[in-house]
Amino acid sequence: ELADKSAGYTAPHPNAGCVIARGSKVVAEGFLYGQGTRAAEIKAVEQAKELAKGSTAYVNLEPGDCHGDDSSVNALIQAGVSKVVVGLRHPLKHFRGKAIKALRDARIEVNVLGEDLQNRNIQEALRACQLVNAPLLYREACRIPFSVLKYAMTLDGKIAASTGHAAWVSSKTSRKRVFEARSRSDAIVVGGNTVRRDNPRLTTRQEGGHIPARIVMSRSLKLPEDANLWDVSAGHTIVVTQHGANRTFQQRLARKGVEVVEFDMLTPKAVMEYCYDRGFLYVLWECGGSLSAPAIESSVIHKVIAFIAPKIIGGVTAPGPVGDLGMVEMTQALNLSDVSFEQIGPDMLISGYLHPIPDLMPIIPAMEASAPELMLSASDGPNIISFYKAWNAYGAFSNFSPHPIKMISKRGDYVTWKSVEHYYQAQKFEGVQDFLAQECIERIKSAESPEEAARIGRTLERQRPELVRDKWESVKIDVMYRALKCKFSMYPHLSSLLVSTAGSILVEASPHDLFWGGGQEGEGLNHLGRLLMRIRAELLEDDSGSSRINLSTWSSIV
Repeated sequence: ELADKSAGYTAPHPNAGCVIARGSKVVAEGFLYGQGTRAAEIKAVEQAKELAKGSTAYVNLEPGDCHGDDSSVNALIQAGVSKVVVGLRHPLKHFRGKAIKALRDARIEVNVLGEDLQNRNIQEALRACQLVNAPLLYREACRIPFSVLKYAMTLDGKIAASTGHAAWVSSKTSRKRVFEARSRSDAIVVGGNTVRRDNPRLTTRQEGGHIPARIVMSRSLKLPEDANLWDVSAGHTIVVTQHGANRTFQQRLARKGVEVVEFDMLTPKAVMEYCYDRGFLYVLWECGGSLSAPAIESSVIHKVIAFIAPKIIGGVTAPGPVGDLGMVEMTQALNLSDVSFEQIGPDMLISGYLHPIPDLMPIIPAMEASAPELMLSASDGPNIISFYKAWNAYGAFSNFSPHPIKMISKRGDYVTWKSVEHYYQAQKFEGVQDFLAQECIERIKSAESPEEAARIGRTLERQRPELVRDKWESVKIDVMYRALKCKFSMYPHLSSLLVSTAGSILVEASPHDLFWGGGQEGEGLNHLGRLLMRIRAELLEDDSGSSRINLSTWSSIV
């Protein structure tokens, strides 16, 4: 329950919670709010204080953070915890088994559900741990995001009348549940027919929470000139299409701020593989039958949630939720597992899994090595180390990593920023004499996660571009460099990790950010990777390590 508390407020991430108890009495608890925020174990230990000594820590997920210094495990060890109960070994192979081994090496008793502990109650607890991190388990096992097909239909199986009219099939209460489901996802997928027929907004109807991307799949790009999804002030829109389709319309979309991605062959599997590369964990499909059928056939749909309204609309040509699957006998029907039923107002919600939640235990061995493995671009080519999300093997290199930095302000005093991304976003509006700009800086500074800081900064930049400081495009690389330099100067273990990559090419693996990242096929400028390699070279220049300067020296340089 703790691990799931940030759902809807931040983008999907590995869900981690920690409860510290003495006997049956809970003395502290914590959860991971979002990527690049403080670990659940650290929060719980700080809350428990001296009561942590001799206590038992319960964690739904094996500790694994991107601090680069095993801070979650060290927090439990230094607090004097005597026992740790782990719900699930970490699905990510660069974390898997590492924390469990470290805790046992520190002579702390570790019990893992389903391994060291087994009974009926334990199996129920293990199942709960699997469910709360189902997106992570599916992503790691299937190499595509966890994908859920959502639809609302009448009692006679129609998602719209024969005219196409569909407002509304389900009740207001059910639609509120849909908004919640959207806020839990990285992206929402619809087809061109849905855009033409319904002109949806695909928003979450909430203020300040996570805003998923809206993805439109269309081979022909025969889409309306004006559509709610082309308004990117409400959220980022990505149109995926066939290579070379309707170039003129592509240009019009681009001018409106819509991202267009071309595929040689546009298929649900290809789009989900792209979403995987983009770091997505959870994708919600809200498409019609002509797209849901091929998505199911290509095995990219893992779960179905169906709202059934007590209505009958009839109509031979009225559409259903799933198109032709080529099945001719009832024995060919796809059966759902782990089916649940819930009444939502007047409607019935039925959900279940088309593919069982993966059990990764036999697939991913325990990770004994202390250093993350390198990625090879070719057998005889240079080592390429890719990083992107804060939970990746080299997540500590990300500007979203949870490493506060201290930077000198124009007044000459130190200002602490929760991450490099917090500082970078605030600098867009630094020195602008406008109330909104100054208010935005304060909101960025107080944002709980780097993701929230980025959302606040990017939103104002998009809505009020005149508030961005003069010559921002020409200074933003230097702003990022100074923040990264400060980060690696303040944390010796990070500079050691960076130096350890000597001889390797560092690539920020974002497939869509062609400025800071490397792009989908290496077409990006990779400025973030370049800055890190520049800082690495500066660290290597001084054999004595004196380039890891102290904060006062660094402030004079800044």
